[in-house]
Amino acid sequence: MKGLFEGRRAVVTGGASGIGLATCRRLVAEGARVAILDVQREAAEAVAHELGGLAFEADVGDAAAVDRALREAAHALGGLDLLFNNAGVGAVRSLHRYTPEDVERLVRVNLLGVYNGLRAAIPLMLAGSGGAIVNNASASATQPVRGEAPYAAAKAGVLALTQSAALEYGPRIRVNSVSPGMIRTPLSEGLFRLPGALDPVIAATPLGRTGTAEDVADAVVFLLSDQARFITGHDLVIDGGLGLPGAGIDATIRGLLAKIERSGSAPGG
Repeated sequence: MKGLFEGRRAVVTGGASGIGLATCRRLVAEGARVAILDVQREAAEAVAHELGGLAFEADVGDAAAVDRALREAAHALGGLDLLFNNAGVGAVRSLHRYTPEDVERLVRVNLLGVYNGLRAAIPLMLAGSGGAIVNNASASATQPVRGEAPYAAAKAGVLALTQSAALEYGPRIRVNSVSPGMIRTPLSEGLFRLPGALDPVIAATPLGRTGTAEDVADAVVFLLSDQARFITGHDLVIDGGLGLPGAGIDATIRGLLAKIERSGSAPGG
């Protein structure tokens, strides 16, 4: 039985760890040949060795480096069909405590990095039979949280880029995005190691847990595949329901309701 991507050629930025690594593994399992772009050269080479793919060292914020790496990847693979613009960086602090250099880095990697990937990949796809692209945005793009202002702003820009590209390059190229919520990756590992830090998040999440890199990878694979052939310009939120209206207050009410039911009485009863 053939996989979803038999004979397809894919590039994943930030593919050496976390969501990118999980996606590379899923793509290869479904028959794709994969090239990994990452600033971590040795880690990217290790993944490439594991998966029988290719590795390229590139900072996605460097337009020339991304252009060069994608052209080399497409040449080595014999073309380019799929791109997951995944590489990103994060930070958490009060808005006025970010330095201009902090903000420049967050925007350069998270927003311009996606633009650089689109700019380099689209001509390569148009030279072939078209393709599919997924950009990694964030639930923070539409529901910012305290301490993530520059990050959220950059990710909101990713949504706009996604929709604009979908309009411009359909029907040859489909362009979608994913918006992960609280996902355990190397970037968020510090939070997961703090005892009880994520208990309120889990309590407010209807599915009762935080996410995994594999949860996101499965969604990316779907959007890249022909199973999503009539989907473009869409942002798929992967947050276990945390962003649903009222999810936060519902967690509070849930605890209150349990106490009420245990006591056998109700307000006004």
